[in-house]
Amino acid sequence: MHVDSPAAKPSVIVVMGVSGSGKSTIAAMLAHRLHWIYEDADWFHPPANIEKMHAGVPLTDEDRWPWLEAIAAWIDATRRQGNHAVIACSALKRAYRAILVGERRDVVLVYLQGKRELIARRLAARDGHFMPASLLDSQFAALEEPGPDERPIVIPIAPHPREIVETIVAKVNAAAAVSGQVSP
Repeated sequence: MHVDSPAAKPSVIVVMGVSGSGKSTIAAMLAHRLHWIYEDADWFHPPANIEKMHAGVPLTDEDRWPWLEAIAAWIDATRRQGNHAVIACSALKRAYRAILVGERRDVVLVYLQGKRELIARRLAARDGHFMPASLLDSQFAALEEPGPDERPIVIPIAPHPREIVETIVAKVNAAAAVSGQVSP
């Protein structure tokens, strides 16, 4: 059984990284590739958070806690319903990922890792997004790269998005096979 199968583990894949790393693009393509549900964590932000980001004001942890709890509730509902989903979420700090992934062994973290220069170029070319390029420094300042104990799948962002998606599928399948969730 492979990740493509509706009965396969994981239940949810959280695609994380700084703004401009390709989270939304990769997560949407991955969900399409797997025939899973797609969500974007940006859709869970309350209007006050969006207003702050539009104004170029970095969010505080106090701004983020209700947002993260809403995403975690969605993850749990998805799991309870027996569904499979991919969500794009910055999840920059370990404390945020503890809320989203925590001890949920069927929630996989994919970290899109990229150099600041490449991401800055991508942000400069992007139109109509509420995260201005001026906040990139605050994103990198807040980023706590996931450690091995978080079981991340770390993916460089330089390759073409289709290649990134296929690499994620292969790594998720390999991890599931090692843990006995998928037969070879």
